[in-house]
Amino acid sequence: MNGDTFKINVEHLDFHYGDFFALEDISVGIRQYATTAFIGPSGCGKSTFLRCLNRMNDLIPETKVEGKITLDGNDIYAPDVDTASLRRRVGMIFQAPNPFPMSIYDNVAYGPRIHGTTNKAQLDEIVEKSLTRAALWKEVSGKLNTSGLALSGGQQQRLCIARVIAVDPEVLLMDEPCSAIDPTSIQKIEDLMDELKSKYTIVIVTHNMQQAARVSDWTAFFLAEHADRPAKLIEYDKTDTMFTNPSDKRTEDYITGRFG
Repeated sequence: MNGDTFKINVEHLDFHYGDFFALEDISVGIRQYATTAFIGPSGCGKSTFLRCLNRMNDLIPETKVEGKITLDGNDIYAPDVDTASLRRRVGMIFQAPNPFPMSIYDNVAYGPRIHGTTNKAQLDEIVEKSLTRAALWKEVSGKLNTSGLALSGGQQQRLCIARVIAVDPEVLLMDEPCSAIDPTSIQKIEDLMDELKSKYTIVIVTHNMQQAARVSDWTAFFLAEHADRPAKLIEYDKTDTMFTNPSDKRTEDYITGRFG
């Protein structure tokens, strides 16, 4: 990986939940304008690691991070970092769609308003652009005052993506964004991810090997070999290489379904 420029660079990360040692010595570079997938069995720290990338784990009591994570070369765990600003730059889309109990328009306008945009024409433009980028505008443009909760599950997830996009992030973190929606919507989300990576750096956690192979450019395989031991990054490579010629037998065994 030498010589590469990374949007996010992680060096020797250890993570603890209280006395539980969850992640050990994780080093990985996340490339800009590409999609990186995190794969591995349940409970191997993929989502925990994803949340380290925008400090969402700070919200959990008694967690401890050691090592270094940089965004554009700047340490995101430095004492003077404003976490609200960091999370605007590094947005999160969660496993289950979580629209706010308000209109479609207000869901998307929420972030820009929080950050000081009050001009109606500007908000209208942001809402339309964000819903368009999230491949939802054509479906909802005539009902922007309808509750976001009235949308289907797949539409709700795209609304949540639009809500994150509205504050102009640089990185999109997606924690199993397709696990709670129907197959037709999964296709739309995957197509959307392919379009969005020209503008954003995308990191996705997925348990679906076919999805990882379809949507990602790079893949990282995490594994905790014993329940009482921390998870480690076993292998990280181009997705095509990982799925056709992995360098570690444990990766091959997981991808081919021998365990996990």
